[in-house]
Amino acid sequence: MFSREKHRKSVIRMDPDCAICHAPATHACDCEAKGLEAAVQQAELRMMQSVYSEIRSWVRAHAQDYILEYFRLLTERRKAAHNEHMERLTAHAYHYYHAPPHPSEIQAAQATLKRGIDEDWQSSVQRYPEVLEYFFGLVEMNLPAEDDPAVKDPPLSAMNGAARKHRRSSTIAPESAHERTRNRRTPPPPAIERRTPAPPPTMHVGNPMAPVARSRRQQPQGFRPPTAPPQSFYNYHIG
Repeated sequence: MFSREKHRKSVIRMDPDCAICHAPATHACDCEAKGLEAAVQQAELRMMQSVYSEIRSWVRAHAQDYILEYFRLLTERRKAAHNEHMERLTAHAYHYYHAPPHPSEIQAAQATLKRGIDEDWQSSVQRYPEVLEYFFGLVEMNLPAEDDPAVKDPPLSAMNGAARKHRRSSTIAPESAHERTRNRRTPPPPAIERRTPAPPPTMHVGNPMAPVARSRRQQPQGFRPPTAPPQSFYNYHIG
């Protein structure tokens, strides 16, 4: 009979070889770990890219709406202050000179108004980072519970590898047709150039978990390849 130590060693020798490079398990290569990481990235690209695009479009649209509304409030206040200033200039000119204000005074007031509006727009656009973070923070993506039947007993067949596609969508509100067709002032950002562009979604990417092709001479006899912004700034009440 085998001793306990010999039995343990025999169990260890039964560990399968690497599924990718076929090296013995005792070599402890990282081929399978790297292949799994690549497979996760490919599955994420296939299943989540449309969700990411939907979230990005929703956040961008609402951030633009908020910035435009914020700019409108600032300019309304500045124009109201400009009108009050022009009324004081007019009253002063008629009181002392019985004539309208001098053209140079009117031009100076209008130039001040223009500079103020430019400053309001600049300060509004500079708020994009915090506004975008705020709306991204509103998006909810929930993971299923560990006792969910879809997690405990996934609809995958262990015999033939068949699977029913299942996707959980994000919980953002659908965008209305009015929001989709509304003209927005800020143009979309230019595409960022990358040194190594990502492959298009339709491009076929090989299975990273597939074993490395071996020549016929190296294949063992009988080898069969496997099947392939803070809440406070939303308290404005516009009359």
